[in-house]
Amino acid sequence: NGIPLRTRAIAHIASLNKLGMILPDVYNSLMKNKLFSKFLKARLKFASERNLPLLAKTSLRRWAKRNTPKSENPLGKVFLFADEFTNYNDVEAGKAAIRLLAFLGYEVVIPKHTDSGRSFLSKGMLRKARSKAAKNVALLKHLISESTPLIGIEPSAILTFRDEYPDLLRGEEKDNAIAIAKHALMFDEFIMREAEKGKITSSVFTDSEKHIVLHGHCHQKALASTEPTKAMLSLPVNYKVRELKTGCCGMAGSFGYEQEHYELSMKVGELVLFPEVRKAKDDTIIAAPGTSCRHQIKDGTGRTAYHPVEVLYMALKTDH
Repeated sequence: NGIPLRTRAIAHIASLNKLGMILPDVYNSLMKNKLFSKFLKARLKFASERNLPLLAKTSLRRWAKRNTPKSENPLGKVFLFADEFTNYNDVEAGKAAIRLLAFLGYEVVIPKHTDSGRSFLSKGMLRKARSKAAKNVALLKHLISESTPLIGIEPSAILTFRDEYPDLLRGEEKDNAIAIAKHALMFDEFIMREAEKGKITSSVFTDSEKHIVLHGHCHQKALASTEPTKAMLSLPVNYKVRELKTGCCGMAGSFGYEQEHYELSMKVGELVLFPEVRKAKDDTIIAAPGTSCRHQIKDGTGRTAYHPVEVLYMALKTDH
């Protein structure tokens, strides 16, 4: 029966965003235009109530080439995975990650790689996902090690290296994927690993008191843990972190955007997440590592949620 247009559009979102980055202001104007967005959502069978994701003014890769701080005597070298969501949409989280790591004394390099293939996996297009996995493994196999880990910002993208890549590939490619998987870390996992070694301490962060409400990412809760996230957000000595007892936020990638799933998506959000966010005081920070979760929180409550790396970066004591 072929692959429906909506499924193709979602699966190829990285390519569409890359195309949009040629003229991001024009792209964003079209996405915010009521008539055009109404037409597009109707054509793709997206919920009319949803706000379409916008592009940043520049990609993270382009920004990093000009702005990544240099360290003369780095504590270590890390490779940052500029996933397809952070690279085009959530660039501010990527900037915060690079600036924070550089401030803490690490050399940050965005290596040559393609997108994670997460969107192809979510739509069952396994041959495309396998191609992405093979390419990334070939590009990264000689770079990633215990001393030079691959660090990810979007949980669903970086955890692809640990979960699906070893299953998708065969032979030598599989062996290389397994080797990379051992050193593919979420941002918070890396920070806490270094903190346990004494390389990162609370002394560089503010003493001010803040309350943080954390919504954990489903991928993270299923494949890893939210404990490193809570520990990382607690590095500033007076930051009080409360993790919500939530399941899925309701967005689940593209699920919540799809016309026939919108109502259910919002009902899932109303189970725990939305009421808890609404109850939070105005000066409470809402933290969520997942890009889909942050969109869901915004659409469902009007509150802005931040990636934990942004929260930690803003907590640095020194003027930055």
